[in-house]
Amino acid sequence: MHRRFSFLSVSLLFIGIFLWNPHAVGQEYEEQGRKFNALLYYVNQLYVDDVDSEALVEAAIVGMLEEMDPHSVYIPEEDLKAADEPLNGNFEGVGIQFNIFKDTIMVVSPISGGPSEKLGIMAGDRIVTVDGEVVAGIGVTNKDVQRLLKGPKGTKVTVGIKRSGEKGLIDYEIIRDKIPIFSVDASYMVSPSIGYIKVNRFAKTTMSEMYAAFAKLQREGMQDLILDLQGNGGGMLRTAIQMADEFLSEDKLLVYTEGRSFPREDTHARIPGRFEKGRLIVLIDQGSASASEIVSGAVQDWDRGLIVGRRSFGKGLVQRPVNLPDGSAVRLTVQKYYTPSGRCIQKPYDAGVDAYRKEKYERFESGELMSLDSLVLPDSLKFATRIQGRTVYGGGGIIPDVFVPIDTTDNSAYFSRILRKGLDSRFALTYVDENRDDIEVKYGSEDAFVERFEVTDELISQFQAFVSEEGVEFDEEGWEASGEAITLRLKAMIGRNALKQSTFYRVISGLNESLQKAIAILQDGTFEKTNLAHKSF
Repeated sequence: MHRRFSFLSVSLLFIGIFLWNPHAVGQEYEEQGRKFNALLYYVNQLYVDDVDSEALVEAAIVGMLEEMDPHSVYIPEEDLKAADEPLNGNFEGVGIQFNIFKDTIMVVSPISGGPSEKLGIMAGDRIVTVDGEVVAGIGVTNKDVQRLLKGPKGTKVTVGIKRSGEKGLIDYEIIRDKIPIFSVDASYMVSPSIGYIKVNRFAKTTMSEMYAAFAKLQREGMQDLILDLQGNGGGMLRTAIQMADEFLSEDKLLVYTEGRSFPREDTHARIPGRFEKGRLIVLIDQGSASASEIVSGAVQDWDRGLIVGRRSFGKGLVQRPVNLPDGSAVRLTVQKYYTPSGRCIQKPYDAGVDAYRKEKYERFESGELMSLDSLVLPDSLKFATRIQGRTVYGGGGIIPDVFVPIDTTDNSAYFSRILRKGLDSRFALTYVDENRDDIEVKYGSEDAFVERFEVTDELISQFQAFVSEEGVEFDEEGWEASGEAITLRLKAMIGRNALKQSTFYRVISGLNESLQKAIAILQDGTFEKTNLAHKSF
């Protein structure tokens, strides 16, 4: 039986939605509000079954927003805090990265600076009890772990940990705290003079992480930079502006926004940047969106650096949070982003939400991920860069200066089945769990692991046997096509579990075709032939 709500309470909720700003509400809005309330009344009084009026109103809000654009969204009160965590750059909890391993919560690594690390909880520890409740061998899920271990700062949780070499459980009383969510996945030198920084989101803490990465790489001799924004879905506009400002000098226009109810607002560079002089390449792909497109668009439009990869997603809508009377909220699209040359970043969405969401996947079928020739680029989409007058194109997303097709040479059905079932990750976790001490003795640093660790023939045989036991029969032809890629991923996964996240990216760089292309561009003279203005910054 559904819970019933009084018509008055639901009516007040909906009227509140329409009357949140009395100065902007006209007679039409009031009439539409009365129309909806009348329908809700008749449904509540006459419909054949009991109805959940609250759920109906929420469905109506979701449907209304989807009719407008793909990025205006409704967020229920209970989801609001979780939705903000990636942008805030932290959450509150015990501070571990974990995996469910053989029906047990296994600590992959304590998060640096978190309460678990400070107490001495270690990678490989297994959490058997939480507040006296047994959580091993009961079918625990990721959602269960979140429920048990996340919580407000200052609250306590007691965990019983099984550690290799210890007979009994070790009890830890953890006082929950703010846990950082890192934006910079990796920063290292790919050559004696070329630095590389991988950024996964634009959050409140992103620039402080970037500053630390700049300082470290410049101490190590960085003269040129490859900024990897592949797969970066965006985040905070303010952070995107701060990042673009690091590469552009004086008062250059970085981005502008405009909307029906908002006049054009220009944002300019305003501080001396930490990397205004060296050669710069920004990597993007079809997963790079929003803030990633603001940074890459500004760099491209001012001829500051080269954009390398594939056309970005095309998300150029500005959302403003609007709080609703019941504690929920709407992120409402109010403006569009434009690059300095006047290109609107947003791709079309007039075919509806479903078509909009499928467009990214249809790029493979259309051939766009293999060749830029499949893109129709009429003269109406032409724009000119601000200094050199190079031709760039609008129409949605940022089109790279140097296109890199998606690499399918390592693909096979065998590899795909391994990835879908996460078998490479599970095998690496098992291997590290059984060999952690040996790995730490032999490879005490990330540099040593990257240079010296080898995936031996014996280890490959163990992996192939493990995969077969998990229901993916060995395929000799598939291994012939994908064996090198699988082997490299195994090493990368082992490095991440045994050392740190950045180890994964250092090892896997050989499969990052856009990164390899960028290195070649900087080393073979191509960069100097591209008619940029980077020396004027």
